[in-house]
Amino acid sequence: MTITLEALKAEHTKFGEMIAAFEKQAASEYRVEGITIALAPGERYAGLVLGENGDADYHLILLPGEAEEITWADAVEWAEEQDGSLPTRREQSLLFANLKGEFQHAYYWSNEQHETNSGWAWYQHFYGGSQGGNDKSAALRARAVRRFIPSVI
Repeated sequence: MTITLEALKAEHTKFGEMIAAFEKQAASEYRVEGITIALAPGERYAGLVLGENGDADYHLILLPGEAEEITWADAVEWAEEQDGSLPTRREQSLLFANLKGEFQHAYYWSNEQHETNSGWAWYQHFYGGSQGGNDKSAALRARAVRRFIPSVI
């Protein structure tokens, strides 16, 4: 490739346009007010979940206890008996990132049913981090979560 003055000027112009576009971006501030979240014995704070627009939405709490070798429907019922629910797929990603050590190296049900196959639901693998779908009659593990939504976030 031969470098020419015209090619350098074209790249310089393109780079200048990128700098101008960057400088036009408005500065912003991200603020999370200090709050206190009461945790019951055995509960673990998992983190802040952001809404679709990137603002703080709610805080995720992992509840104590675990169900082993349980179908999806039974896992949903079990989580409700713990005064919680199964986590969403997004929440499972947060749990994997922040509290991986609280889980066995196994597959855990999410609360989400598969979009195109009503007989399947989504799971998180807490060893490698992958997510996938499985038949709802499969025997996987389950953990329950609760969501703390402060009056002002």
